[in-house]
Amino acid sequence: MFAIISTGGKQYKVSQDTILTVNKLEGKDGDKITIDDVLFACDGDKFSIGSPQIDGAKINAEIVKQDRDRKILVFKKKRRKNYRRLNGHRQDITFLKVNSLDIPGFAAVKAAKKVSAKEETKSEDVAVKKKAVAKKKTTKKKGE
Repeated sequence: MFAIISTGGKQYKVSQDTILTVNKLEGKDGDKITIDDVLFACDGDKFSIGSPQIDGAKINAEIVKQDRDRKILVFKKKRRKNYRRLNGHRQDITFLKVNSLDIPGFAAVKAAKKVSAKEETKSEDVAVKKKAVAKKKTTKKKGE
């Protein structure tokens, strides 16, 4: 199951236990936050589209860390005019860990998918071993 959310003027695709880097949000490390701007949700078979948001949908997340992004250099130049300017800045960012997706109509499907995922992993444990292929030997001719 995944959802498309909007925060800080950008859109992000999230699923459960996703760690996400977004523009700075208010709060300290370990604070729980709720994002209500859920634009789209899909569970493989079913999907829900908001206009513009899905009513009653929430994303529960936890602030992992407040940090600053890498430095962005802004270089301006006009050729043959001896004009060069170099500036830089670092953007404040927040790391979020998505704990749960609460979307109306998807709760029952979510629990059923977990059971089927465990059954699939049991059947995938049996792997077919591939045979090794011998390398071809090439010889160089004189004069090459």
